[in-house]
Amino acid sequence: MEPMPERYPVPLSPPTYGKAPAKVSAGRRVGLYELFDGVFIVVSLGLTLWYAGVLLVHGFSWSPTRMLLLVVFWALVAYLALPRLHQLFTLLYVPDYFIGRSRTGDGLLGDPVNLALDGNEADIHAAMQAAGWTLADEITLRSAWGMVVSAVLKRSYPAAPVSGLYLFGKRHAFAYQQEVDGNPNRRHHVRFWPVPEGWTLPGGGHVDWLAAGTYDRSVGLSAFTLQVTHKIDENIDLERDYIVNTVRYADPEVGIHVFEEFSTAYHHRNGGGDRIRTDGNLPVLEVGGAAQRNPAAETPESRVPEHHLPPFQLLLAVGLLVLQAVLFGIYWWGFGISGAFADADLPEAKLLLNAFGVAMILLPVLLAGLTIIRLRWAKILLMLFVAFNSVAELTDASVLSQAGFSTVVVSSFSVIVLLALTAGPVREWVGLKRGGQVEKPEPTVAINAG
Repeated sequence: MEPMPERYPVPLSPPTYGKAPAKVSAGRRVGLYELFDGVFIVVSLGLTLWYAGVLLVHGFSWSPTRMLLLVVFWALVAYLALPRLHQLFTLLYVPDYFIGRSRTGDGLLGDPVNLALDGNEADIHAAMQAAGWTLADEITLRSAWGMVVSAVLKRSYPAAPVSGLYLFGKRHAFAYQQEVDGNPNRRHHVRFWPVPEGWTLPGGGHVDWLAAGTYDRSVGLSAFTLQVTHKIDENIDLERDYIVNTVRYADPEVGIHVFEEFSTAYHHRNGGGDRIRTDGNLPVLEVGGAAQRNPAAETPESRVPEHHLPPFQLLLAVGLLVLQAVLFGIYWWGFGISGAFADADLPEAKLLLNAFGVAMILLPVLLAGLTIIRLRWAKILLMLFVAFNSVAELTDASVLSQAGFSTVVVSSFSVIVLLALTAGPVREWVGLKRGGQVEKPEPTVAINAG
């Protein structure tokens, strides 16, 4: 056998530093639609912070309406402003490749990947169910309401949904959990992601699935977004080992091998600000054949992306626009058509004003309908219309020292609509054709990345 050539042979001449020729563009090319959409994401964040300031200024009072404004202020900052701020900044500094950590929907580093599996999805379901784990419900209006009721009334909810975490750019495929002593605030839970075809772990190892298991010890506020969330136990290795032991106790034929020092041992925080620490090892459960050994296990049907249904955020935006159009129409009827202006001796001005009122009522609703059928230009025009409307409303609410409760509330409509239109699921929806395929980008511009 011939010896392998040396990768770094001893140089025979003085080394020189080779520098690549300068490129015309050092960055990736971004479509015009993506560029405009990104601009409106920043605009929506600015308007949200502006509106939050308006709420805060008008909320210093002990009256019931003012106290309600303070509650709305917290909800706006926690669930709209801070998440959007994290989305913008984490795009810059959080790596978009596998580092052994999941990510939250806001872009923050989430729970660490601390478990792997070899086997198909049916085998995982069989192994987990045999070990006494319950498949978590998907997040729907019904399950979300069930979580609220269970938390307030301390009522058991063994299949309570878990928040979405992302790996390989995709949300977890499913999750399993075990409620502790009937307390919905305390539970073992683990999320699962299929590994992309042909992908290998750092170092060359291969597995079929990756998972992240943690133990929820209580409910509290996130340190990063102030949202209500579960707080996890710091020692995530205990939960990892608990999952392994429950599965192997229920099915001793499940094998195991371990990637020692898969990552370095470290202390850090997850997306909710909770401390985490791990030894860096990655156990791999070999669950192949578990479905045959446990034929009574139920394998849920694989979820199909609901590309035929508009996302909730888009439906929320359309609903608010329709409600705003109805309210504006009622106001315009009382003021412009049958009100004080109706008897004015200015027929041309009255006609122009009425035409303007009709346009203000119908235009956003028409653009919203065209956005639902995935017309990009309609979404851009709608966001532009809503942004200008929001600036006007917030200006009125800001300059009026005694802005009424209704003025502050109405000014929230455009802000929430713009936030909804710039949400990720809406961007994905508009970027899809009717067949569910992503449209090819239109004309592009070069963005210099440095």
